[in-house]
Amino acid sequence: MIIRPATLHDAPDMVAVLNPIIVAGGTTAHQRPFEVERIQSHYIAPKRKVSCMVAEDAGRVIGFQSLNWPQDNDDSVPGGWAIIASFVAPDAAGKGVGPQLFDATKATARAAGVQVIDATIRADNVPGLRYYSGLGFVDYDLLEDVPLSDGSLVDRVRKRYDL
Repeated sequence: MIIRPATLHDAPDMVAVLNPIIVAGGTTAHQRPFEVERIQSHYIAPKRKVSCMVAEDAGRVIGFQSLNWPQDNDDSVPGGWAIIASFVAPDAAGKGVGPQLFDATKATARAAGVQVIDATIRADNVPGLRYYSGLGFVDYDLLEDVPLSDGSLVDRVRKRYDL
């Protein structure tokens, strides 16, 4: 497995990782499938990017992890904090993809001056909660009844990782 920075050319493979997760439901707040351009602008090259790493195996992207500074008008996290998102193809889950992505993400975060990484996860996303806890993230807040784009309400657990 190769862990490397994502490029714009990885967007179709990243769509192929993320969209089945969205369609399956229950583990991401995203409800609308992504197209190539939206993956590029949301994950690979957003304005507030710290990093976006992909895990590649046998020439195929099997997971990715992004880390972004909060938007200018987002006061949900303090200064020096960045927000993480992680996705692994269902057929690659449990193969160590996530921890390897996080090792690379931590290195870029430290180089960028990130002090704390925030992971805000659906409270019903048991695998996601277990993943972040296993990396050393600790709970620091609970957001209750956060609406998804379809109007349904879900709680979200906020976890932090201090660098």
